[in-house]
Amino acid sequence: MPARRNSRIRRASAAVLTLLLTQMAGRAFAQAADGSTASPDAAVPLTGFGRLPHNLSPWNMFTSADIVVQAVMVSLAFASVVTWTILIAKTLELLAARRSLKAGLSVLGNSRTLEQAAVHVHAGRSAIVHLITAALQEAMMSADMPSDGLKERTQSRLERIEAAEGRTLALGTGVLATIGATAPFVGLFGTVWGIMNSFIGISKAETTNLAIVAPGIAEALLATALGLIAAIPAVVIYNHFARAIAAHRALVADASAEVLRLVSRDSDRRQSATTAAATAPARAAQ
Repeated sequence: MPARRNSRIRRASAAVLTLLLTQMAGRAFAQAADGSTASPDAAVPLTGFGRLPHNLSPWNMFTSADIVVQAVMVSLAFASVVTWTILIAKTLELLAARRSLKAGLSVLGNSRTLEQAAVHVHAGRSAIVHLITAALQEAMMSADMPSDGLKERTQSRLERIEAAEGRTLALGTGVLATIGATAPFVGLFGTVWGIMNSFIGISKAETTNLAIVAPGIAEALLATALGLIAAIPAVVIYNHFARAIAAHRALVADASAEVLRLVSRDSDRRQSATTAAATAPARAAQ
């Protein structure tokens, strides 16, 4: 009998506990349905400026940003495209100029006269062609003059061609320097503007919920990131081209020296021929 009584007591207690748990679960479900258990911060609607995007990807941050920040991002993206375009164009230009210059140096080194070099060098707009043409023009214009100052006059012409070749190859590198110097500051301007808008959105929402703060701060920092992405390659590429152009100008200087040697040889040959012609009658008379 005691055992049977205890079993009934346990069954009754279990039934009461089950009823209490069922009532508590029903009340919790009802409170969750009508939003009575939501926190004060969670009750703030995320609308307007404070709306949190589905994900903080770069594209979503760009589309959610202010018009000023978007303009900054677009300008920095355009600057980055310009940087890589200059890299490709100037690399091809330098490769072609160096190939032509080395071929012309080989021709100059194997030529005995300036006319022979002019015949064997390939026609085109290379620096070698300009150097040889300038030397031939000066030699032709000085044909009725003493050959003492021919080398100096030819050297003056060749120096101008060297300077013009350097300026031609340097075209476009100034844009890289400008982008490298200004892009970080442009990105910083976008960041400052975006953070100001974030603070304005926080004051309007009257809450410091992370869902309100995070999107605006992320959009602002994206502008700084784009500024660095545009500036760092521009500086590196500018330094690379500065070294490459300096090396190319050294090759042009070598070509100019080769042309001057040919001019000097031709001048000495003409002077020797003139001297021999002048002394030939005297020798014949003897």
